[in-house]
Amino acid sequence: MIFYKTPEEIELIRESALIVSKTLGMIASEVQPGVTPLYLDKLAEAFIRDHGAEPGFLGLYDFPNSLCTSVNEQVVHGIPNNRPLESGDIISVDCGAKKNGFYGDHAYTFAIGEVSPDIQKLLEVTKECLDLGIAQVEAGKRIGDIGFAIQQHAEKHNFGVVRELVGHGLGKLMHEKPEVPNYGKRGRGVVMKNGLVIAIEPMINLGTRRVKQLRDGWTIIASDKKPSAHFEHDVAIVNGKAEVLSTFEYVEKALAAKATTV
Repeated sequence: MIFYKTPEEIELIRESALIVSKTLGMIASEVQPGVTPLYLDKLAEAFIRDHGAEPGFLGLYDFPNSLCTSVNEQVVHGIPNNRPLESGDIISVDCGAKKNGFYGDHAYTFAIGEVSPDIQKLLEVTKECLDLGIAQVEAGKRIGDIGFAIQQHAEKHNFGVVRELVGHGLGKLMHEKPEVPNYGKRGRGVVMKNGLVIAIEPMINLGTRRVKQLRDGWTIIASDKKPSAHFEHDVAIVNGKAEVLSTFEYVEKALAAKATTV
């Protein structure tokens, strides 16, 4: 069952989503060679709580941390650890927050130091996939239109589109109906309507689309162990059109500020 949100509920989701956006902006200021994912996780938990929210992932389905930190070939659901990040790595930081009974859920993949040109291209294309998916969100169109746009763009660049993990509805639960795949056919799937709130999150691999799960029961990696990128926004349909509730503004400001000090 899909839970369509009232304007008031959408504003509460926006509030939670913006806390996550600000958390990712803080992470952007801290992420660099030598920093550990577990250090970032502790910073994020404190930041979220300082903003009057609860970490959305901590304890969800028994997940042990506040962030999912997925490095290099890890696609999603990486558990923060004490391995220092190195120049040339990439790390997807997926973060959730819950305030006033509603969740925000938002992700960004960071380059650590200098990355190779093919990895830089992967990051750029995956972010473009997110924008193209959002562009398909409007009342009367279908969920399949989102996946089609994402898949076409990624595969045009010979990247693999993960099938086993998808975007989702968002609200009082972190994961609600409908599922939002990153692949599909135009004109298929659920018809989008006013009040729909979804998390769109392309997960794009440099090589194969195939994935497997590690023995920790959480971490998903690309089967060929090539890098994977992941970007995510929360999107509502308001007056028939897409309204993005999260933002990369804080991340981009932090990254620009770091660039000027190098």
